[in-house]
Amino acid sequence: MKNIEAVEAFVALGQESRLNVFRLIVQKGDIGLTPSQIIEKLGIPNATLSFHLKELVNANLLVVERQSRNLIYRPNTNLVNTLSDFLLENCCGGKSCEAPKKKKVSCK
Repeated sequence: MKNIEAVEAFVALGQESRLNVFRLIVQKGDIGLTPSQIIEKLGIPNATLSFHLKELVNANLLVVERQSRNLIYRPNTNLVNTLSDFLLENCCGGKSCEAPKKKKVSCK
């Protein structure tokens, strides 16, 4: 992962509503959520939610799929795992870390 890709992801998550949307979608995993479900849970106005979802998709944090008339938003688990690896790449100065390695994110 390049620095610019990580920065784009963090900038997208650097706004409270977008972070809340992302975390909610991550909770649903590969099932995903429609915008109306997100509005119901978070109470974000439709136009505002559209903007936030667009930003998260542009940062590759979410993937979107059209199912008939609905858009389904899901987390891009590959990017989330890559971002986590990027952050921990030089953990502990190259020495073996004592903390156990956490399980990778998987939505299967």
